[in-house]
Amino acid sequence: MQRDIINRLSQLDHLIRIRGTGTPAQLAERLNLSERSVYDYINFMKGLGCPIKFDSYRESYFYEEDGFFVIAFFSKDKLKPLMEDYSGNEK
Repeated sequence: MQRDIINRLSQLDHLIRIRGTGTPAQLAERLNLSERSVYDYINFMKGLGCPIKFDSYRESYFYEEDGFFVIAFFSKDKLKPLMEDYSGNEK
């Protein structure tokens, strides 16, 4: 069950980043969910701070700023280099 949720969040993040979600109904079909569940996932991600918007012209969700959604555990040793890479600082 949890693995399904994480996989759907990962798929959703990918589709949002490439602006390939389609309408909520199309997205529901792609993720094998109900349309209501799509709204629940979107609202969940928004509640965690994801800057998700819907572009009615392109008919797709997108992030208002560059980034990605991650659910993971990182030790401090692994997190520091990742944050340096993401911020553009040299190691």
